[in-house]
Amino acid sequence: MALALRQSRRGGLHGLALGLAALQQQPGPPAVTSLQRWLSCSSVAASSSRPAIDKLLVANRGEIACRVFTTAKRLGIPTVAVFSEADRLSRHVAMADEAYCIGPAAARDSYLRTDRILEVASMTGATAVHPGYGFLSENSGFAGACEERGIAFVGPPPAAILAMGDKSEAKAAMLAAGVPVVPGYHGEEQGEERLQQEAARVGYPLLVKAVMGGGGKGMKLAEKPEEFLTALHSARREALAGFGDDRVLLERFITRPRHIEVQVFADSYGEAVYLFERDCSVQRRHQKVIEEAPAPGISQAFRQAIGESAVAAAKAVGYRSAGTVEFIVDVDSGGNGSYGGGQQQQQDYFFMEMNTRLQVEHPVTEAISGVDLVEWQLRVAAGERLPLRQQDLAIKGHAFEARLYAEKPENNFLPAGGRVLRWQVPPGAVFFTDGPLRVDSGVQQGDLVGVNYDPMIAKLISTGPDRAAALSSLHSALQQLQVSGLPTNTEFLKRITQNEEFKQGAVDTSFISRHERELLGAEPVGQSVLALAALVFQQAAVRQAAAAAAAAAGGAGLRAPWSVFNGFRVNHGTSCEVAFSHPRSEAQHQLCIEQARDGTTRVVGSGVGSAGSQGSDGGLAVHGVEVGEDSVCAEIGGQRLAANWCMHSHGEDEVLDLWVAGRQYQFRRPVIRKWLRTGAASQLAGTVTTPMPGRIVKVFVSQGDEVEEGEALVVVEAMKMEHTVRAPCAGTVQELRSFADAQIQEGHVLAVVVPAHAAAATA
Repeated sequence: MALALRQSRRGGLHGLALGLAALQQQPGPPAVTSLQRWLSCSSVAASSSRPAIDKLLVANRGEIACRVFTTAKRLGIPTVAVFSEADRLSRHVAMADEAYCIGPAAARDSYLRTDRILEVASMTGATAVHPGYGFLSENSGFAGACEERGIAFVGPPPAAILAMGDKSEAKAAMLAAGVPVVPGYHGEEQGEERLQQEAARVGYPLLVKAVMGGGGKGMKLAEKPEEFLTALHSARREALAGFGDDRVLLERFITRPRHIEVQVFADSYGEAVYLFERDCSVQRRHQKVIEEAPAPGISQAFRQAIGESAVAAAKAVGYRSAGTVEFIVDVDSGGNGSYGGGQQQQQDYFFMEMNTRLQVEHPVTEAISGVDLVEWQLRVAAGERLPLRQQDLAIKGHAFEARLYAEKPENNFLPAGGRVLRWQVPPGAVFFTDGPLRVDSGVQQGDLVGVNYDPMIAKLISTGPDRAAALSSLHSALQQLQVSGLPTNTEFLKRITQNEEFKQGAVDTSFISRHERELLGAEPVGQSVLALAALVFQQAAVRQAAAAAAAAAGGAGLRAPWSVFNGFRVNHGTSCEVAFSHPRSEAQHQLCIEQARDGTTRVVGSGVGSAGSQGSDGGLAVHGVEVGEDSVCAEIGGQRLAANWCMHSHGEDEVLDLWVAGRQYQFRRPVIRKWLRTGAASQLAGTVTTPMPGRIVKVFVSQGDEVEEGEALVVVEAMKMEHTVRAPCAGTVQELRSFADAQIQEGHVLAVVVPAHAAAATA
């Protein structure tokens, strides 16, 4: 009642409507009068009005926090951000009206701390909490704690989260509601003998899945009876370690599945709609890579059937807010779009699970429906009715979303963190709002990605009047995207968009594995690109040497012949050796840039000088080289090339990223450090820094120890991999700034090893 009165005091018909809505949130179906229906559907409840939320706290970080703040700002709702110590300078912190630190970098000490988040909500007077996705978004305890304190949880009721969080209970509820479910066993009896009997009944191949699983954890395939116990024991171990619950369920394994999910939305008055479907079949390691809406190649009858099943699933658990019902569609049994009603429905699609939150891929649904799903979430949380009914919703065009990750696709998609040194989105892109090209990202240039949290950098969302136009737009956007400083899956995403099978929309969840060679195989680098890389490496070295000389001279510009670093000699041509590798193709290149007395330049060496080259020795002729701070252009072998470049150091390598004609290439060469070991600069020879952010696992030495060159000093763990940092020279460990379990940033000085001759000179 107090909530109703507080809402009604907001003034006018809008306040009265919200007050009536709050009064109706009592057990049992609300009695809707014609006045109430008019109030909820009239212009006073249109999107231009502000929901009855005094202040909104977003219990999340990064991209999704920025996304929610964007809508809240448009609606005029004051916002509060929470952040860990690692996120002090993050984009989501800057976007909020208020921001509060809630703990150390580790999520368990910050973003998963219900008590600290609710303390901030109470302190700031927040009347609603949006959980985003991940972290506490599907935590029924957190949702319940918000409600107990009179704070609106922008999501479903705790009971709905619980019902859909337990896969066995969820499937039982779906069966009762008439929603198609994959044949299997979801019972409480978990004895091995009973499970073997049920496996025989379900038939092989089958999946053994953790009841509380997710993200592919605790899920094992048994293709025949002899493999069942091994799969069962493995699934139970993973389930116990990951979720603290080793219960499993059994499901028939669909050999050629499509992953199609339906966006549903429900209010507190028993009304629910579906905002059409998304195809999320393109996955690696059971995680989505590219999503699209609507799903290609399905009939309107199939769309309506799967949509109505999703609504039935939501209503079966008393759902509220945005949710996604995920289905497995059996391609081999007619689920490729041939649905025509009748009994065939049971063979086409099967309930898999429900995500009781906003999904990462929600922008593609927003693009084709014209609905701001976050705004709907806020309105429903404030007690409003759904703004639209099913008959008011229609599909407009097509949309794709590509997830940009910090990872190495060629190394089994292993996450790879690092600092974003270059972050350039395509011209004309908009952030967090609908447009032909939308970018959702919480990353800024200079940020560390994938160290403490998810390695996703951004989402690129393209739209078009049809699927072909939207896909073309996505490919073009990926070609213009420039990210440097850490590995990404950009080139992998480009190859997907150009795959003929993908262009036809003929995909299932085995798409990536089926096209692994095409999508992940290394491609040779063209001669002109290699020559361009050599020119950039050479010019960068000249600039570094010039800057060092100027610094040594107190900043004065040197005019003497000895200040020229390009190898110039009187009456002679010049040459410069440039050696580097292309890790993607595992190729080593040794090139030479030669300049004749008449001023002509050519590049010769390995990988350069085959068909189409110029010069009697097979080199490529070079003209008009212009190297800027981040750009380069030159005529090479008769072809004019223009590119962008970014150079940085990683560990013992100098790394060059080169963007040429819509493709990104990365080249590496060892950093030359030997010259540091003599003269006055020898004191710097043994400064050992970490090549990556991470955690110190082990320290092998103590201060004062004598070490040999190459001896192991420290082991740093980053992205679940260990990297051994070794002594750069023989000497004494003069300083040690390392201890086990310490969290360190890239470039942190781990130790200082003073060479023996330097120590003797200062004795």
